[in-house]
Amino acid sequence: MARQASGQVVERKGKTGRSYALRFHAYGKRRYLTLGTDAEGWDRHRAEVELQNVLADVRRGVWKPQERSEPVEPTPEPTFHEFASEWMREIRPELRPRTAEDYEWALTHHLLPFFANHRLSGITVEEVDRYRRAKLRQGALANNTLNKTITRLGQILELAVEYGHLTANPARGRRRRAKAERPRRTWLEPEQVAPLLEAAGALDAEARSDDLRQRRALLSTLVLAGLRIGELIDLRWRDVDLAAGKLRVGRAKTDAGIRHVDLSPALREDLTTYKMATPYGSSGELVFPTRRGEAQDRNNIRSRTLGSALTRANEKLEDEGLPPLPEALTPHSLRHTFASLLFEAGATVPYVMAQLGHSDPKVTLSIYSHVLERKRNHGERLDALVRGPEKAQKGTNPLSDLLATADQVPPEKQKTPPERGFRGVGRAGLEPATSSLSSWRSPY
Repeated sequence: MARQASGQVVERKGKTGRSYALRFHAYGKRRYLTLGTDAEGWDRHRAEVELQNVLADVRRGVWKPQERSEPVEPTPEPTFHEFASEWMREIRPELRPRTAEDYEWALTHHLLPFFANHRLSGITVEEVDRYRRAKLRQGALANNTLNKTITRLGQILELAVEYGHLTANPARGRRRRAKAERPRRTWLEPEQVAPLLEAAGALDAEARSDDLRQRRALLSTLVLAGLRIGELIDLRWRDVDLAAGKLRVGRAKTDAGIRHVDLSPALREDLTTYKMATPYGSSGELVFPTRRGEAQDRNNIRSRTLGSALTRANEKLEDEGLPPLPEALTPHSLRHTFASLLFEAGATVPYVMAQLGHSDPKVTLSIYSHVLERKRNHGERLDALVRGPEKAQKGTNPLSDLLATADQVPPEKQKTPPERGFRGVGRAGLEPATSSLSSWRSPY
């Protein structure tokens, strides 16, 4: 005859509280069943009730002993190199090509050289700060660019938090970033466009004639059509309608960037001359390819095409005793120039937005619109508003009186007026100085 099911509650007192278990006979064997601790809600009464329930199940033959699960071997913690590489593979299909290129640049050139062999748990707030300080000491990155790499690091570590590798993201927070710098924006004044384009097409020892035509047409497209450098690289001849004077941007950074740009007469002339000379002038060919017909590298455009033209232009300007072109001029500087020239030519905000591919007028006005330093008679107009035309013209204050007295000085003793800028209040008849560069025919 089988032994009748019986048992007892086992209560133990430990450092963290009381624990409860059951000891009983079932199916000819002694059994031991752990219940839990008082912190988990167990007490003597609940344990006694559970014992009766278990013994009843044993008598009915429905009780089953707990199955011992095989111990799961813990997965080794990945290194940052392993985790970041997998992260990049997963998100690449969701990214635009230019964005993917930026992410890979931040990883391969900056984050991996520093964090590659770190286990994820070894990337602490202190390590992130050490990375920032090391980059600042090197001085190779601007603060804003450095912050972008820390943003990439934060994206990767945020996923590590979600997967349970970290309890908190050590790259999160403004204190991990370097002090943000206000972007330094550059652009060309209207009279500076011609020297740059002329220098791009100037003969040099290393360039062929078709290369020179391409250089000029390329820079002309950047400054007179305002394309982003990626849009310029992807441009094909089927997108350029020289007869209608329009250029279509079919691939852009944003949806608003898909647009048609009006070609100015000067730009149409440069593109027509270049197309007649290039061996890659068919509909499906790139407009500005390499000598092999492949897409150009944006860094080559920055350093070779624009950089060499900038150097030659400044040499010529120096020989003529004229100020040089702005420092740190980039292809995007020419996009700023295009927007400012359109506003200077009297274009409306909606038109400039459409030409640039913007959807927010604040971006167009606050970032891309620059006051061009052209000579104007705003001072005389201002005086006419507050004093009346006669007084504004004659001058009624010491400064204007002084200027009027200067008019009486014999011509041979008068000083030559400065060539640029507005000088004095109430001085009538100051006309813009004629520059040797004013012969350039404006496309507007």
